[in-house]
Amino acid sequence: MFAARGYSGVSMRHISQAVGISAAALYHHFPDKENLYLEAMAHAFTDKAAGITAALEGSGTSLERLERFVDSFTGLMGDDPDFRALLQRELLDGDEIRLKLVAERVFLGPFQAMTALAEELAPECDPHMLAISMAGLVLFHFETAPVRRFLPGGRPEHNDPKIIARHVTRLLSRAFGDG
Repeated sequence: MFAARGYSGVSMRHISQAVGISAAALYHHFPDKENLYLEAMAHAFTDKAAGITAALEGSGTSLERLERFVDSFTGLMGDDPDFRALLQRELLDGDEIRLKLVAERVFLGPFQAMTALAEELAPECDPHMLAISMAGLVLFHFETAPVRRFLPGGRPEHNDPKIIARHVTRLLSRAFGDG
């Protein structure tokens, strides 16, 4: 519901009706909508975060781990449109307090692993900016999919997560001197 309607478009009453319990029962488990929302975000991202972190921290060279991260993150974004919508809605609609909580409770672990890899790949670059850029290269392909098809050269296969991953990996590998 949060992915489809955004945080502001969903009430505790809507949620209780959707899951078939009373609002009182819902409030018994979650003191307020913000708490429920953060738990929903954490739940939506927990298994995904573990896979992304494993790809980043596993064995292999920094470029091999980068490729695994890009494959993992691209697959996640391509396979779970609800999670992608949750992320996009939060970036567009989120207030400062909620964004801070989501950053700390949901994205911190994978982001720390991304910045560690960024430091290995390009010690001369700001690791925070590089980690954001690595994720952004993947995310932008999904965010622009609705309009890209109308631009010259746009092809249906450009929406395939494997094609996106291969493209982003190739760009980043060349940027880090392996390509």
